[in-house]
Amino acid sequence: MKAAIVRGMSQTPVYGDVPVPAPSAGENRITVTAAALTQVTKSRASGTHYSSSRQFPLVAGIDGVGRLDDGSRVYFVMPRAPYGAMAEQTVASSAQCLAIPDNLDDITAAAIANPGLSSWAAYTERARLKTGETVLVNGATGTAGRLAVQIARHLGAKKVIATGRNLERLRSVALLGADITIPLSEDESALEESFKEQFAGGIDIVIDYLWGKSAERLLIAGAKAGAQAVPIRFVQVGSVSGADITLPSAVLRSSAIELMGSGIGSVPKERLVNAIGLLLDAAVSAGLRIATKTVPLSDVEQAWDSDDKTRRTVFTTGA
Repeated sequence: MKAAIVRGMSQTPVYGDVPVPAPSAGENRITVTAAALTQVTKSRASGTHYSSSRQFPLVAGIDGVGRLDDGSRVYFVMPRAPYGAMAEQTVASSAQCLAIPDNLDDITAAAIANPGLSSWAAYTERARLKTGETVLVNGATGTAGRLAVQIARHLGAKKVIATGRNLERLRSVALLGADITIPLSEDESALEESFKEQFAGGIDIVIDYLWGKSAERLLIAGAKAGAQAVPIRFVQVGSVSGADITLPSAVLRSSAIELMGSGIGSVPKERLVNAIGLLLDAAVSAGLRIATKTVPLSDVEQAWDSDDKTRRTVFTTGA
């Protein structure tokens, strides 16, 4: 069968042939119809992600949509290595296959699951968002950040603050439910003042997709604004702006900031799968919006390094 094959560390997948996988006990064989290209898919395939096995060759892709042997339509996650989602067929644990709502199409389901889960799990499993709270999404102009704004509203946030570098896309985030937008193009001192102003008004949760300098300024501003009164749950989800920060120890000692992460490993796998099910159920009822671009799997080599932040690339097999 055809698949996107990764032959070594940091190598672009090639479109080629691999043996058809046979399901073991407790597994489903899935005929894949759609699989999205995400940052975690790229970094796991390259061997740089903290959850990567670094065992090659492998088939790229951590999740997707397809049909079981009985014709049932499912979303699946974490196929059994070395098989991946970007193939004509794959195998995955039955517990990691979820029925898809009838009114949710394959492309949208494949595109929305991973980026939507990043904030859904952060809100529900880590920060424990309560109705009426205020949320700040740091890095709200990317696909996951835009969904984080929408999902915060759906889960009951009273006020949503969004940050981002792309001013045009930041303005569009307001149409998705952000009450206040903060450009990240300011100098550090001005940015810290902007953050302090918002913290003074009360922020309960920060969902951080960037890390780097903006995260430093957020944490410092939160401490200076007096986070003793209202503990801030700061949930680290992504590191688009850098893998490391420099944080004065006094920031944590002088405030009630709760610093935590959300991702593979910080939430049990079965709870992540359950969260994806809730997200897929809400995708239509909540009107969650995500832009997509479909590409044949045969074009994986040309499309792999594309970085279209305005649309999620979804590979299709023609099944």
